[in-house]
Order: sequence, then C-alpha cells, then structure tokens
Amino acid sequence: MPTHPRRKTRQVIIGDKLHGFVGIGGAAPVALQTMTSTYTYDIDATVKQINDLHHAGSDLVRVAVPDKRDTEALKEILDQVRVPIIADVHFHFERALEAIEAGVHKIRLNPGNIKDRPKVEKVIAACKERGIPVRVGANEGGIVERQDKGQRAEEQAALEQDYQGQMTSIMVEKLEEYLRIFADNDFYDVVLSAKSVDPQIVLSAYSEISRRFDFPLHLGVTHAGPPETGRIRSVVALGALLAQGIGDTIRISYAADPIYEVEDGKELLQVLGLRPRTEPELIACPTCGRIEIDLIAMMAEVRRRLAEISVPVKVAVMGCVVNGPGEAEGSDVAVFAGKHRGVIYVQGEQVATVTEDKILDALFAEVRKFAEKVQRGEATLRNAKVEIKPPDPIGELGSGWEKIRREKGLSLPVMKG
Repeated sequence: MPTHPRRKTRQVIIGDKLHGFVGIGGAAPVALQTMTSTYTYDIDATVKQINDLHHAGSDLVRVAVPDKRDTEALKEILDQVRVPIIADVHFHFERALEAIEAGVHKIRLNPGNIKDRPKVEKVIAACKERGIPVRVGANEGGIVERQDKGQRAEEQAALEQDYQGQMTSIMVEKLEEYLRIFADNDFYDVVLSAKSVDPQIVLSAYSEISRRFDFPLHLGVTHAGPPETGRIRSVVALGALLAQGIGDTIRISYAADPIYEVEDGKELLQVLGLRPRTEPELIACPTCGRIEIDLIAMMAEVRRRLAEISVPVKVAVMGCVVNGPGEAEGSDVAVFAGKHRGVIYVQGEQVATVTEDKILDALFAEVRKFAEKVQRGEATLRNAKVEIKPPDPIGELGSGWEKIRREKGLSLPVMKG
C-alpha cells in the first residue's frame, strides 16, 4: 500500500454514456492511460489499437492530431470505440477546436507551443461549452522559450548552471503563468503534468506542483526509451510519487508497442495497492546455484499458460527448498523444486509431489481447479482485492492559488467532489 494517503485534489470527469465515465482526482482511483502509435487518420488501425489497449486495461486513450485529416477521422473513430478519448494538441489550436467538435472527451495542450492568449481562450470557451476537461502538459523538450531570443538566452544560461533545479523552476513557473488564463476565464476542469526524461526532475516538479495547486496530476516520464530501460526510469519516478500519495492518472511511455505501457502501468498500480488485480500474479525466485530444475524455461511457460486464467490467483514458482516453503505459504498455488522433483502446494497445503517432467501439467491442473473454486465461491483468494478509501473532504491548497488570488483578486470556487 502507498506510504502516504492520496493527495487531496479537485476532480474532473472524462467521458460520456457511450464511452464510459472516468474520474480523475478527488475520490477516484488512479486512472491508467496510454497513447496510440498509429497515424490517427488511419481509422481502421487506430480503432483496432484503441480497442486492444482498452481491453488490456487502459482507462483512457490519447491520440495525436497534428493535422486536419486526423481530426476529420475522430468522429468515425469515436463511433467504433468504447473508451474515453483524449486529443493531443501541440502546435495548432484549430486542431483542438476540431477535436472538440468531433466529440473527444479531453484536450491536452502544451503551454510551450500554444501560448497565444486569444487562441488559448478560444479552446477554453469551446471546452467550457461542452464540459470537456483540459490537461495542461509541460514537457522538458518544449518548455524552454523558442521565440523570444532574450528570454531563451536567459533560460539556457540558468540551465547551464543548475539544469535539474532550473528546469523544475521553468516548468512550474510556466504552468502557473498558463493557469492564469484558465483562472481568468473561470475554468477549473484542469489536469496538470510536468514531464521530463530525468526521473529526478519529474520527482521535484510534481512535488512542487502538488504543493502549489489542488488540480489532479497526470504522471509520466517523457522520452523514457525502450521498455528494457524505460520501465526503470518510469517506475523510479512514478512509483516514488504514487507512494507519497501524489498522482491521479499515469502513463508509462515507451518507444515500443503501447500495449507494454498498459501492462507495466497496471502492474505498478497493482503492486502499490492502487488498482485491484484482475489477472494471475506470478512470482518466482531469483536464479542461483541452488536450483535443480530449468527454472527460467519453466517460468516462461507458466507465464504463457497463466494467460488462460481469468482469476487473480497468486502463483509461485520456486527453484529450490530454501525459499520455496515460505513462498508456498504466501501463495494460492505454488511449486518448489528439489532433486528434479516438484512439490505443489495450494494455500499452504501440500497436494502433490511430481517428477520434473510433470511439474507444469500438475501445477496448472491445481491452478485451474483452484480458480474454478474461487469462481463458484468455494474458495477465497489469499490476497483479497484492495479497496481504495476516498480521501477526506478537501479545501483549497497550495501557494499557486494564493499567488494568483493576490495578483488577480479572484474568488475561486469550492472544489467539486
């Protein structure tokens, strides 16, 4: 379970009756999202990927809309999917207006790229009319000033002196400046993010934002790389923040098929007790000189076969008698091996001893039997599903709001839900 209770935030609601509703912040569980890797104008490929990602467990799916042909495809895409869709807008505010007209459920704006106030206000007005939230997403790669040469030189000089500290300051300050436009337009259905390739910047930026504002936060590490290294960057930053109660929706980003983002995001939330487990959990001992079976090959086959099971059974595969008995006691179904044999346990009770060549079949016979008992109500999982307790009623938080109030003399609304 997280070390700290969830941070108290406002709540935004994303979706509609056809695509379902997802709450972000407030008492809602941490939501999982990802982004398609298809060209959005390729309707068939985009629809297939969205549906695959939703089936895998993504609560929200974001699509890129860099061109008008992408926004023109949105209505047909929305007709064929059943998950809330976010339009990712970076350079042209017109794409946001077109996406809103097509019926998307949330807009992502980048304050580093779309910062002309009249354009931002047009997007805000359209979102306000339709009841669509906006994510204000700052990225390390696009937040440094590009047009004002003097300001750019100042920011780059500061970054050369203290990159991590100054990048955090730049992202937080520009988010705060951008939010003045939203506050002036009485629009508060906002989610914030401040992503970086550096997990330390991610940690410091989100920690600072969480102190200043009570908006829900979307967590992520940008440009994380392939899954082999990207999952380390992501888990270090996102896991640490979530364990502190910071974060209301997450995306793990890889240079790979986004299905891996969903799989790893689910696992992260599950191990932190922030999402109920809905599929089997596999644990296995680290390999060492004590193992007396081909543990690596066996574990791979166990994982493949577990895809057939629809109950969150905890299965342990242990290669020797040192850790095996202890792990068997903590699992629903377990096997530990010794001298080319396997001893199989079901919830701490020994049920079979078989030779190595029969371990897999015997283990899965017990897994299926136990899963069927759970489904019939004749057995209870050792690790029950986690119930997420909603936070206490919330109030206005953070120096960010206080600063805007002082400057603009605003009367801010009481937070919803």
